[in-house]
Order: sequence, then structure tokens, then C-alpha cells
Amino acid sequence: MKISTNKFVALSYDLTVGEGEELELMERATAETPLEFIFGTNSMLEAFEKNIDGLVEGDSFNFVLTPDEAYGEYDDEHIVDLPRHIFEQDGVLNEDVIFEGNTVPMMDTNGNRLNGSVVEVKDDVIKMDFNHPLAGETLNFSGKVLNVRESTPEEIAALFAPQGGCGCGSGCGCGDDEEGSCGCGSEKEMAGGGCGSGCGCH
Repeated sequence: MKISTNKFVALSYDLTVGEGEELELMERATAETPLEFIFGTNSMLEAFEKNIDGLVEGDSFNFVLTPDEAYGEYDDEHIVDLPRHIFEQDGVLNEDVIFEGNTVPMMDTNGNRLNGSVVEVKDDVIKMDFNHPLAGETLNFSGKVLNVRESTPEEIAALFAPQGGCGCGSGCGCGDDEEGSCGCGSEKEMAGGGCGSGCGCH
């Protein structure tokens, strides 16, 4: 069975970033822990799907995605200062979530899910980087198709099920904030993207 729209696909792969000899292993999906998704449902990068379209179980693949085909170039405008109070509950900052280097799932006022990395924690603001972690990177995929089958109605329906919670699954000092959108509010309408970074290109 060939990979095509609405087919359930399981892949193993290595993702390395960089060019030439300077390659760094960023992510690995194995036969035991494969990447699984439904093809053609916007859960993967368009360019990623184009490179595996029509492959069958047992086929290998090896391709490169430029930043333009993947997560774009790094944009300094996606580094923003957000008011500290929108990350607080009862006036207290959740330091288990908001600390330098941590990735925090958030949501803007339009309901777009965003992942922001905490750059700096200040007395009055939190500096956040809303660039994708792989922005500006050349992605090198090498792997194998493990399984291709028809998707079940339940699997397809699950794609459209409403997502509860705040952002992508963990709290970020939200719930009761007056901005009403995971501590982001209108402060964060400029950073596009959704959640799910990772590299199998969710």
C-alpha cells in the first residue's frame, strides 16, 4: 500500500541538522518508538510529506529540507518581552515552569497554539523566544517506512477533537489569569506557528 492522503503511516528515521560534515543528530525515531501520523492532514510539514508521498512499506528515504521548506529563518522579531504578571497565579511565579531555557506551551488571543522558550526572567517582564527550535536549520532526514495502512474512522475523528487544557498539555501559570489565554493575551499575537515542534515535523 502506498503512502497517500488519509493513510496511517509509521516511520523510523534519524534527523540531523546542519550542512556538510557539521551534522548534529537532533532526533531519532526507531521501530520501537516510530513516528506515527495520518498523511495529508496538515500534521506534518508539506515538504516532508512530498518527499515520502507514494512510498510503500519497506522503502527507505533520504532527503534534505532547507529552512524555507521547514521552519523558516530565525527572526529576531519573535523575541518579545511579556508582562511577568500574566505568568503568575496569586502573585506568585511558577518557577517550576518559568525558568531560563524551558519551553512553555502558550496560546494567543486567536487560539493559535505557540511554544515559547524562556530567554530571561526579569522583575517585571519575561523575555520569550517564539521562533521554532529548528528555525534557520537545514534538516536532513534518513529513514525507512515501517507501516502504511488505512486509517480508522476513530483515528481520523481524533484529529478534529477539541483540545483541552492550556497550550500543548502542560500548565504555564494559566487558568485564572485575566488575559484568558494561557498567560499570553494580546501581548502575543505576532508569533505564528502552532504547537508541536519536534522534528518528524509535527
